[in-house]
Amino acid sequence: MKVFKGLAIGVLAISLAACEQGAGPKQGMGTVGGAVLGGLAGQAVGGGTGRLWATGAGVLLGALVGSEIGKSLDRADRQYMAQSTQRALETAPSGQAVQWQNPDSGHSGTIVPQQAYQNNGSYCREYTQTVNIGGQSQRAYGTACRQPDGTWQIVNN
Repeated sequence: MKVFKGLAIGVLAISLAACEQGAGPKQGMGTVGGAVLGGLAGQAVGGGTGRLWATGAGVLLGALVGSEIGKSLDRADRQYMAQSTQRALETAPSGQAVQWQNPDSGHSGTIVPQQAYQNNGSYCREYTQTVNIGGQSQRAYGTACRQPDGTWQIVNN
């Protein structure tokens, strides 16, 4: 019976992942993994007739959480973004976009630095950053100042 329940949870998880239109491989795997773990957790805490409901709720909640985690920026995305940000702040002319893209995840973005200015002896630049994840675009604004070692550090506005 436990094998049947595990198989049912797996089938439901795969069905949920298939419903994710435009989902990348990480998001799909996150959905499946979250659904399976959520379903198993729901099965473990539910009792009697409530076990079926707890398992179903666990699958749905786990799929949702796993999907959100899977579509966020991974370590490689953040590395591409950080390298491009450093390059943009150090060498790009004001107003010129520097792009990055992770060919594995498909995530991408741009950094557009503004004119450098001095603040307490350090060179600083405001910038606009756009990140594209799964067809959704997010824009942020910030300020970074050049450190003595040549790197740029984001500072609070």
